[in-house]
Amino acid sequence: MESYVITSLCVGVKDKGCVAACPVDCIYEGEKQLYIKPGECICCAACVPECPVLAIFRDEEVPETLRGSILEAVDFFRSNP
Repeated sequence: MESYVITSLCVGVKDKGCVAACPVDCIYEGEKQLYIKPGECICCAACVPECPVLAIFRDEEVPETLRGSILEAVDFFRSNP
């Protein structure tokens, strides 16, 4: 399933401009950063230009150095259903 991912570049930033831009409210706040819930994301990309640190990527386009962010999001939603 295609989705957008907020990577670890968001850690400590949590600007929340992306939250306001999301038409389906699929962005959730964790202790360190924000996360996009994959099953709720409609891949509209409205959140992408709102991120001041360029932390949001389509799951297939997450840079190799940030790919651990995908598993971190999965773990976040397992712990916070």
